[in-house]
Amino acid sequence: MTAPIPSGERPTLRASAPAPLLTAVAAAVAVVVAVSLAPDSARVPLAWGTGAAAVLLCVAVAVAARALQTAKLARRRLDAVAQDAGRLLQERARMAEEFNQERSRLAEESARDRARLADADARERALLTKGFEEERQRLTAEIAEEQRRFAELAEENTRLTERMRRAGSDRAAAISATANAAGRMQALSTGMLADLRAMEDKHSDEEVLADLLHLDHRTAQAGRLADSVAVLAGARSGRRWARPIVMESILRGAMGRIGGYQRVRVHSASDAAVAGHAAEGVMHALAELLDNAANFSPPTAEVHVYVEEVPAGVIVSVEDSGLVMGDVQLRRAERAVSADAENAADLGGLTGTRLGLAVVGRLARKHGLKVSFRPSARGGTGVLVLIPQDILSLPSAPAPAAPAATEPQVKPAMATPPAEDGSLAEPRPQASYAAARAPEDLDPDPVPTHESPRHATDTDTPPNGTPTAGAPATGGLPKRRRGRTLAHAERSRAHLTNQADPEPRTTDSKATAARFSSFRQAVRGTAPDQAAVQGTVPEDDAVRVESVQAESGNAVRGEEAVREPAPAHPSHATSHTSSHPEGDTTS
Repeated sequence: MTAPIPSGERPTLRASAPAPLLTAVAAAVAVVVAVSLAPDSARVPLAWGTGAAAVLLCVAVAVAARALQTAKLARRRLDAVAQDAGRLLQERARMAEEFNQERSRLAEESARDRARLADADARERALLTKGFEEERQRLTAEIAEEQRRFAELAEENTRLTERMRRAGSDRAAAISATANAAGRMQALSTGMLADLRAMEDKHSDEEVLADLLHLDHRTAQAGRLADSVAVLAGARSGRRWARPIVMESILRGAMGRIGGYQRVRVHSASDAAVAGHAAEGVMHALAELLDNAANFSPPTAEVHVYVEEVPAGVIVSVEDSGLVMGDVQLRRAERAVSADAENAADLGGLTGTRLGLAVVGRLARKHGLKVSFRPSARGGTGVLVLIPQDILSLPSAPAPAAPAATEPQVKPAMATPPAEDGSLAEPRPQASYAAARAPEDLDPDPVPTHESPRHATDTDTPPNGTPTAGAPATGGLPKRRRGRTLAHAERSRAHLTNQADPEPRTTDSKATAARFSSFRQAVRGTAPDQAAVQGTVPEDDAVRVESVQAESGNAVRGEEAVREPAPAHPSHATSHTSSHPEGDTTS
């Protein structure tokens, strides 16, 4: 089967029509001539026969002409195809030649590139090998240097560790020595207070008595400083009471340990009492805050103290009229008094003149106090101290006052001086050190406190004041072993005094009350004739005289009653009895 001829290559009618037309004309002429020459009877058949022959001849001629034209076209197409095939063969040969040339060129280039890359790789390998060797040598040298430096650092670390150990040991030794020195200062101040007490009972001259009371107050302040040093050194300090101490006595004791106690006004109507093991710490913390308030307020301004009972405990508010603390100072103060263990253990930021807040922080951490600062409504700074319920308790039942005796007798461990109303007395802590200290402070070797001054000898003296066998003569002064209470020493001294002079010493209560009143008027700046104008002796002075007569100088004197005894009734304590932190809002 031949392939179809494209329409553009088929023979046209114009090219093949002339031959059939000429054949048809010639055949028609021949038929006409033949028919015309033939007889009449043969004309019709002859016409049909010649006509058919002429038609067939024309058709044959047309087909032959068509075939001839087609053959010519086929030959031309075959020639074109042959030419195309030759051209393609030539192109193929040319492309094969080019391919061979290109392949040869690429092979040569590839060989050159391989050689170049091999050379470059060899050079790079050589460089890397050399660099690696140099780097290895350098690292080896650096490692050796680092090892040498590490050895030096290890030696330095060992040396610094030893220095730190020695510094820590020196610090611990210094703190221990400081604690020991503070304990000795406490013992000395306590012994001096006892000596001043004896001298106050012995002398009746008003000027001498005023000087002795002034020395008594100064000694109490020195004792507070020794307590502060002991607190910062981590040692135990102060008394250990056996019974709860009421808030009034706590505040009075805190006032008695500061220099500007004349400007402190207490507004307390609370019956709450602080547990004996925490009473000294609370009193000391309040004394530091009162001292700050008095020192940083104008010399003529008063410091007001309010006590308010809340469900969480007792809030003591100290309000002054000094300069208001800025935000930075407030944050620094709150950080100093915070109960955080990290802040409590940090002594690096302390200065020789700013120890109060650090002491308050230590005591707050120990007893669970919460101290906060705020601007005061009086124009200065207010301090709020929350005493938690954990260390609060109801005051113990009061005992009847001991009557004045003509002969000294051995008193129990807890002396109860008569109260200001003359009927019942508030129990005043007089227990021994071993019985009064808190359970967590138990120690086989008691440390000196205000009640147990440390003496140079351990000679024991019985409560009746008779020295034991073998004890050297001391001129009538009792000796007591370490840990004995001041009450035992007082009773021993009183017993020796009574043995030497059995006659009891009588004291005019009015004269003694007048002396105390004169001293208080001189300290507070009251007019000398004020008491005379009123026509009565101040009640607290009279009560103090009666207490001195009743106890015959044997009761241990609490610092909370040194400067100003507690009032007989809350309504007589001061002109302002409101427990509101901001004072009497009606005035």
